[in-house]
Amino acid sequence: MPWRDRRRQYSRDRQPPTMPIASCSTDVSSPSDERTKRAGVRLTGFYVLACSLALAACTSLPRTPYTAADASTSRVLDIDGLRRYADEPVTKFSFEKEISTATKSYLALSGGGADGAYGVGVLNGWTAAGTRPTFAVVSGVSTGGLIAPFAFLGSQYDDTLREVYTSGIAESLLNDPSIMRVLFGSGLFGNTRLRELVARYVGPEIMAQVARENARGRKLLVVTTDLDTQRTAIWDMGKIAAVGTPEALKLFRDVMAASASIPLVFPPIMIDAEGQGRRFQEMHVDGGVTAPVLTLPEALLSQDRLPGNARMNIYILVNKKIERNFELVSNSTIDVASRSLSSITQSQTRSIIFSTYDFAKRNHLGFHLSYIARDYPAPPSEGFDTAYMRALYLYGYEKAAAGQAWTSTLP
Repeated sequence: MPWRDRRRQYSRDRQPPTMPIASCSTDVSSPSDERTKRAGVRLTGFYVLACSLALAACTSLPRTPYTAADASTSRVLDIDGLRRYADEPVTKFSFEKEISTATKSYLALSGGGADGAYGVGVLNGWTAAGTRPTFAVVSGVSTGGLIAPFAFLGSQYDDTLREVYTSGIAESLLNDPSIMRVLFGSGLFGNTRLRELVARYVGPEIMAQVARENARGRKLLVVTTDLDTQRTAIWDMGKIAAVGTPEALKLFRDVMAASASIPLVFPPIMIDAEGQGRRFQEMHVDGGVTAPVLTLPEALLSQDRLPGNARMNIYILVNKKIERNFELVSNSTIDVASRSLSSITQSQTRSIIFSTYDFAKRNHLGFHLSYIARDYPAPPSEGFDTAYMRALYLYGYEKAAAGQAWTSTLP
């Protein structure tokens, strides 16, 4: 059955679970209504951009000043080692001497917004196939950062992930745009609903489970972009969870929200830090700004050999299309900008995948890649379209359940 027909059938037959928070509209719009809606979104985007540039000088929110020297020694929760930066020397990353002959599995989850439904479908289908491993390391960027803790904890959270990505709750994140937030804040939609989404699913129990797995030597990593330093921050969520305080839970949630905070769409997340005896707030946004997917630190990918004697299977789950495709782009400011940004992200993602592939081959590591096929239908509208996400979830699920989600070759 063609994927478009599957999408329609899935949208008719599968009803979202009842959610106790704000529901989303389920009205079926006519084609003309949908075109009007999309045009409105694009016009709003253009207006927001124009106004933001014109008024940026007089509408920025005040911040506590700090310097590059302060940033170079900064730490969070007054604890060292809760995060590293992707561009740090290899010596900053610890690699245990591996004496076991067992092969470990590393799952890297990319960004992709609504296309995260694909990754969730693959994970759930992988469980159904009975071949999903327990991952020694899980990393997540952007929408992958929201998925990562649940993928890390295992298949018992498959239903939770399916609910988040197919029930319609994600669509509510973009329900309340406000030009005033852009003019007198830093994001079109605010981050209240994003924070509420994270807080609803990530509580003390999740953090305690992550801490227990961290104590067993497993690693959960979530990526943000530090806008002040323009660096990729890799947060050790297991170490944060092990702190076990209310402040640590807040930081755990803040990092997840920051990783998914798309600039201009959602405001940045301000994270309290201290450096050289001074306290200030760092500005963190979507990890995908600097790293669409995290496989290995930059310095390590340039090395000839992996430190120690580790044996590893690397699984890169890309929540987007990475094969180049033809599209006749409308000669409008918004369409040109959108296509350009998409091309930049796609090129960055391909570069990381190619570097990881070369590294894996040099070190005789397993390399496995999954992504959305080039010919899969594009979403009918901007944002988190529920019908599209349900169909994409089913697409990923069926591929994985049939053992067809992974390839060991480059795109």
